[in-house]
Amino acid sequence: MYVPFLSFTWQNALIRTAVQEKSHLFFNSENYILGPEVTAFEQAYAAFNNTSHCVGVGNGLEALIISLEVLGVKPHDEVIVPANTYIATWLAVSQVGAVPVPVEPEEFTSNLDPNQIVAALTVKTKAILPVHLYGLPCNMTAIQAIADQHGLFIVEDNAQAHGARWQGQITGSFGHVNATSFYPTKNLGALGDGGAITTNQAAYARQARMRRNYGSETKNYNDIIGRNSRLDELQAAYLNVKLPFLNTWNAERRKIAAYYLTHLQQVPQITLPPTLPEAEPVFHLFVIHTPQRQKLQQFLKKQRIETAVHYPVPPHLQKAYAFLNYQTGAFPITEKLAQTCLSLPVWPGMSEEMLQYVCEKIKQFFNEE
Repeated sequence: MYVPFLSFTWQNALIRTAVQEKSHLFFNSENYILGPEVTAFEQAYAAFNNTSHCVGVGNGLEALIISLEVLGVKPHDEVIVPANTYIATWLAVSQVGAVPVPVEPEEFTSNLDPNQIVAALTVKTKAILPVHLYGLPCNMTAIQAIADQHGLFIVEDNAQAHGARWQGQITGSFGHVNATSFYPTKNLGALGDGGAITTNQAAYARQARMRRNYGSETKNYNDIIGRNSRLDELQAAYLNVKLPFLNTWNAERRKIAAYYLTHLQQVPQITLPPTLPEAEPVFHLFVIHTPQRQKLQQFLKKQRIETAVHYPVPPHLQKAYAFLNYQTGAFPITEKLAQTCLSLPVWPGMSEEMLQYVCEKIKQFFNEE
């Protein structure tokens, strides 16, 4: 049996006709930039995310950059970031001239550890940038308490957690300004690149709209130095088709994750994602940990089961951040997670036969070791 790491076949079959119709209407509309599809999506996604405003932008990285700019994060300011994250989180901080200050994760969640944040704060700290990694929400109760106590901004990186909740509140609605990505592999993915900013503050939304469009609110009049980072009208059209399916697709992911959690819990050589009473994850990824990651991945590949590693090299050990002078061992929990993580297939439409096959082969591998 072949089990791809990711397949859009099932999802695409549900929306094929609607996407084709949208493409035809878009082509004939002759309204290709910041048109009615972007406006409609911004309104719909703000409602979905329980925020007052949504601003569509070009991609997730630029959503983070603009969010930091809107909050006035400037060169030499410091921003608390997870040590364990995709490098885009750090890149956004660097792009505004600020300094990423990494904090170790909780080993059992892989997410930013609130207990480590206070020790990393200085007089230069301006904001905290939590990432809801793999679709599991961070402990926003604790993070908000720290931010409130120290007068800091929060920018959520919600790229992997569309629809996730912490203590009943949807992620992407906790922070002052929040960023997300609609890269095709995300839970809500476009058919190309795209991103968005969510906020409850009208002034921040207004700033974000200007910054995405050359610093202009009225054509040919530029109030600030902005950029060109507009959500594409065609991608907004596709997102408008997909958004009504998101809750159903997230439920599919939870069902798949529940199968893995049930059928792999008796394998002592692997660590499974945690189940937390406060969290309602959306399983953008289903990540297990094992010291035998490489051998297991090679074995599964021979069984025609695709897996992936998110992420093999932490940001502090990337060449891009060599200037920060972090050495191997600087963040041991992050490095351990990077060396042991393995993402199993999890996508809407996976059959129970596929899931059974994956679990059987994982058990076979460890039984033969």
